[in-house]
Amino acid sequence: MSAPETDTTDAGTTTPGVAVGTTTAGTGVPAAEADADALRERALASLTTARARTTLLTDSVDEPDLVAQHSPLMSPLVWDLAHIGNQEELWLLRAVGGREAMRPEIDTLYDAFEHPRSERPSLPLLPPAEARRYAAEVRGRVMDLLEGADFHGTRLTEAGFVFGMIAQHEQQHDETMLITHQLRKGPAVLAAPDPEPAPPFTGPAEVLVPGGPFLMGTSGEPWALDNERPAHPREVAPFWIDTTPVTNGAYQAFIEDGGYDTERWWSPRGWAHIRQHSLTAPLYWRRDGGQWLRRRFGTTEAVPAEEPVLHVCWYEADAYARWAGRRLPTEAEWEKAARFDPATGRSHRYPWGDADPGPEHANLGQRHLRPAPAGSYPAGASPLGVRQLIGDVWEWTSSDFLPYPGFRAYPYEEYSQVFFGPDHKVLRGGSFAVDPVACRGTFRNWDYPIRRQIFSGFRTARSEAV
Repeated sequence: MSAPETDTTDAGTTTPGVAVGTTTAGTGVPAAEADADALRERALASLTTARARTTLLTDSVDEPDLVAQHSPLMSPLVWDLAHIGNQEELWLLRAVGGREAMRPEIDTLYDAFEHPRSERPSLPLLPPAEARRYAAEVRGRVMDLLEGADFHGTRLTEAGFVFGMIAQHEQQHDETMLITHQLRKGPAVLAAPDPEPAPPFTGPAEVLVPGGPFLMGTSGEPWALDNERPAHPREVAPFWIDTTPVTNGAYQAFIEDGGYDTERWWSPRGWAHIRQHSLTAPLYWRRDGGQWLRRRFGTTEAVPAEEPVLHVCWYEADAYARWAGRRLPTEAEWEKAARFDPATGRSHRYPWGDADPGPEHANLGQRHLRPAPAGSYPAGASPLGVRQLIGDVWEWTSSDFLPYPGFRAYPYEEYSQVFFGPDHKVLRGGSFAVDPVACRGTFRNWDYPIRRQIFSGFRTARSEAV
């Protein structure tokens, strides 16, 4: 059977919810004006949502916890807070608005490339009250700027890109701050309802993704970041992929079968790493008699067998896949499983189509503080029936973080370009800690293969038998 013809147009070439045409139906308002109003509303909503989350994450702890470094892997929460405000000032007030610097003396303090995380507690950082005032003053001026913003004329402002970039930046730091909350010791300070209970998943364990070309990446998604671009054809051989992420219960079977004690399941670097650091289970797990327990945001609970496994590094994911007689999917395979519709040959924005994520589609936005049971969100499944490709847990792939053909760094090299190479592995799909503004079918995350504090899990794949 021949593969469907690949659609060479890129999904998402217009901003979702923005009218297209010469006038807006029924209003007589010029479309350009209506487009600007819709973009302004989208930017406002995205910035406001991000700031509400930042406030929750920083107001929920006292001052000692704000200024403390809870792990050398993470910044003090107060650094993230002022850094968010500083980046907003740099890009929106200065680069777009042409305003004078409000606090030029702090620019280097909050430059992520100037000072590694381990050094940040020793810097003369703004104290919490001053950091809050600074971020609030920046935001007030940004609201004034947004009222009269022109969404045409420059690459930064076209389709509101720079506002989307800043909203995504803040949400990415909110996820980082949530990781810090998980690392901190002490009683729980955050609360959220659990995901809706889901009946045990009884569908097929894996699905076959057809071989052939598909369109990977994007050239038209207005707020996509540079590493997602450009859209380009990619050929993928047929392969099987797990219908759901690997669960805690499945991963426990790997542990109980001596997975951490059997060298043949591990890559040489992975084996050396787990031996050096005495790893025997995912981060935050401990055995109490015959039961596995885990720490989660200040509470201790039995490890729920039905949830996707969380806080595993790439080496652990790779070893489990080998033990299971499978492998991790490549990044291209993951994206084809998530976006490709065999019936039309088209790549959608999301597994369920082109509509923005809703609560019926995926577990996103810190709406819950844990993954949903494997098999949840049938409305968010891909055309082939693969579930939870968006939200719940970031999914490790086998691929190194590399540029796409035709990549151009924008608006600065340090966002992506300096990380390209074999040192970083790609993660896809987002987690429960990711906001929808920073999560797409094309969105790419990356980290070192040893990282476990991130909200990372995985699913496995296998090549179709020849």
